[in-house]
Amino acid sequence: MKYEELIANMTPEVHQSLKRAIELGKWPTGQKLSAEQRETCMRAVIAYDQNLPEDQRTGYIDRTKNNGAKHGSDPLAADVLKIINTH
Repeated sequence: MKYEELIANMTPEVHQSLKRAIELGKWPTGQKLSAEQRETCMRAVIAYDQNLPEDQRTGYIDRTKNNGAKHGSDPLAADVLKIINTH
């Protein structure tokens, strides 16, 4: 089975279990995740998340107010720097 097929056949329970293992740094059995296992789990979680609506993805931050407006500025927008010469 190819990696893409594994991700496509992943259940929500397995996805949640992988996220939990990443958070805790260990498997449900208590065995510590190696660096390679942690990276593989993260890649699988990110790949699975691509099939979910944006608001259900890992790390999603809802920036909308009750009236539908956005909180704060766009994190991807360029910031203007003001240089003040005090000399």
